[in-house]
Amino acid sequence: MFRCSVAAAAGGVVRALRPLSPAPRGRAAAGNLLQRWNVPIKLQMSRQVASSGVPGGKGDSSVFVLIVGLSTLGAGVYVYRSLRENKERFTSRVTTITGRSQENESAPGTDAASRGTRAPGARPEVPSHVPFLLIGGGTAAFAAARSIRARDPGARVLIVSEDPALPYMRPPLSKELWFSDDPKVTETLRFKQWNGKERSIYFQPPSFYVPVRDLPFVENGGVAVLCGKKVVHMDVRGNTVKLNDGTQISYDKCLIATGGSPRNLPAIERAGKDVQQRLTLFRKIEDFKSLEKISREVKSITIIGGGFLGSELACALGRRARTRGLEVIQLFPENGNMGKVLPEYLSNWTTEKVRREGVNVMPNAVVKSVSVSGNRLVIKLKDGRKVETDHIVAAVGLEPNVELAKSAGLEVDSDFGGFRVNAELQARSNIWVAGDAACFYDIKLGRRRVEHHDHAVVSGRLAGENMTGAAKPYWHQSMFWSDLGPNVGYEAIGLVDSSLPTVGVFAKATAKDTPKSATEQSGTGIRSESETEAEASDVRISPSSSPTPQVPKQGEDYGKGVIFYLRDKVVVGIVLWNIFNRMPIARKIIKDGEEHDDLNEVAKLFNIHED
Repeated sequence: MFRCSVAAAAGGVVRALRPLSPAPRGRAAAGNLLQRWNVPIKLQMSRQVASSGVPGGKGDSSVFVLIVGLSTLGAGVYVYRSLRENKERFTSRVTTITGRSQENESAPGTDAASRGTRAPGARPEVPSHVPFLLIGGGTAAFAAARSIRARDPGARVLIVSEDPALPYMRPPLSKELWFSDDPKVTETLRFKQWNGKERSIYFQPPSFYVPVRDLPFVENGGVAVLCGKKVVHMDVRGNTVKLNDGTQISYDKCLIATGGSPRNLPAIERAGKDVQQRLTLFRKIEDFKSLEKISREVKSITIIGGGFLGSELACALGRRARTRGLEVIQLFPENGNMGKVLPEYLSNWTTEKVRREGVNVMPNAVVKSVSVSGNRLVIKLKDGRKVETDHIVAAVGLEPNVELAKSAGLEVDSDFGGFRVNAELQARSNIWVAGDAACFYDIKLGRRRVEHHDHAVVSGRLAGENMTGAAKPYWHQSMFWSDLGPNVGYEAIGLVDSSLPTVGVFAKATAKDTPKSATEQSGTGIRSESETEAEASDVRISPSSSPTPQVPKQGEDYGKGVIFYLRDKVVVGIVLWNIFNRMPIARKIIKDGEEHDDLNEVAKLFNIHED
C-alpha cells in the first residue's frame, strides 16, 4: 500500500514537470526555472552564490533538492490521508457486517440463500425462493413433483398445501376404507385393497420428504411440503406468491394444482347454523374421519347426490345399515343412480343394486328446503315429500378453485370452469395448471375439464415434464372408475354422457369379472396406476366365429359388457362394465375416431364372450 502511494505521488510530480520545455544550460536556465516557481530574486541570488561547481553540472543541486523536497512532502501528505481514509472505511465495514449478523440471528425469516451456509437452527422456516413451486397438495401436485425429480434429480420442489396432511390418494376415502374391519382405520388410514393387499392412503411416508427449512441446503435437492398454508395472492410478473400468513415466496417455475371444493345446495346454504353443523361436504381425510364417527353415533344419514361419490358412499354406508341398524337414504333428481352417465336401463339396474345394499334410494327428488324440527333434520322436496334424518352428506359435484385467477390475471373458462391452458398445460410461459382446476383442449373431444384421479396423475406428470423442458402436448385420454363394492365396478373413458346415443353389448359375467378379481390380476387397487398411458398398438375389427354377445332384456342381469357413446356416428366414449384391464383398447378406439358399422364386432375386441 505504501509503495503504491509514494509511486503515485512521484508520478504526479513527474507529470507536472513534463510540460516544461528543455532549459538552456547555465545560470540563466536556473534563474528562469526559479522565476517560474516565483522564488524571490534575493533568494535566487543567494542560491547562485552558494552554488559551487561547474554551472549546469552536478554541483548545481539546488533545483533538484527543491524538487525532491516538494515530492517527499506531497507523497507524505498523500500517504497519510490515504491511510486515514482506509482506516475509516475498514472500521465502517466491520461495524456494518457485525450489525447485519446480529439482525440475521434475531430474524429467522431472512433469506437463507443470501447468507450462505449457516447452522440449521438459524435457517428460516420457509425459504424465500424456490426453483419449483407447486400450489396444492393433491394427486396432481405429487405426480408433478415426482416427474420433476425424475427428469432433474437435483431439483428443489416446494409443495404448498392447504390440507394439513401430506399428499394422499382420494379414491379410497369413498371406497376401500369403508370396507375395512380394522376399528382403528381412521387413525392408521391403511386399508385392504380388493385383492387383499394392504397399503396406506398416503403416496409416500414422511421420510420421503425434505423438511421445508432444509430445502435450499440439501445437497441433492428434494421435495418439501408446507402443510396448512394457502396461497392467497399471485404476482405473475414478479414471480412471487403470498401465503395466508403474509409469507412471500419467489419462484422460477410454478404449477397451479388447487383442485376443487365440494359444491353445496342452495337450499342448505340458506338454512341456519343448526343445519350446517349436521352437514358433511365430503372431500378430505377429515371428512372421512368425521363421517365414520357420525355413522356410529346417529340413527339416520341422508346422502344427496346420485353421481359417483354419492353412489359409492351410499353403498359403503349401506353395508353398515345391515350390521348396525343405521338408516341410509339416498336422494337425487335423476331417474336412477349415475343417471347423467349411464344409459337409462343400466342406471335403473344400478339403482336396484344400491337398494340391495340396504339403501333407501329416492330418485326424482329435488330438495326445496332443509330445517330442524326437534332434534332431527327435515328435508322438504319439491313434490311435497318429506324426509327426516339426523345427518346430511351433500355429494353434488365439485367447484374448481380458481381464486388465484384474479390476482394472477389468468383466464377462467366460462363454460367448464377452471384455468384455461394450452396443449402443454401452460397458462403463462412459466406457469402450468394440472388436475381438477385445468381446462384443457382435447385434440379429439374439444375443450374439457376432468375431475378424476387418473387425469390428475397424468396431467400432473406431464406438467412436471414440461416444467423441466419436455414441451410435450397433452394427448392422453384419461379414464376413471367407480366401484359399488368389491363385486360391481366399471371403468370409463372419453365423453360418457347419458344424453348421447349409446349402444350396449353385454354377456354373462364369471367369477373373475369383478373389481376384486381385477385388482388381484393387476396387483394394484388404484387401477389407473397400472395402465394410465397404455394404448393398444393395433386394433383390428374382423368377423369372428365366436358367438355375438346380445343386449340383455329388461330385468336380466347386466353381468359384464361394453357401452359405446356416439357423436355423429363416431365413438367418443366407452364404459367397460365389470370388464377390467382393457382400457388400452378403448383408448385406441376413441383416438382413431372412425365410424363402425357393427359395434357388436367392436365389442369382441374386449373378449367379453370369454368364460
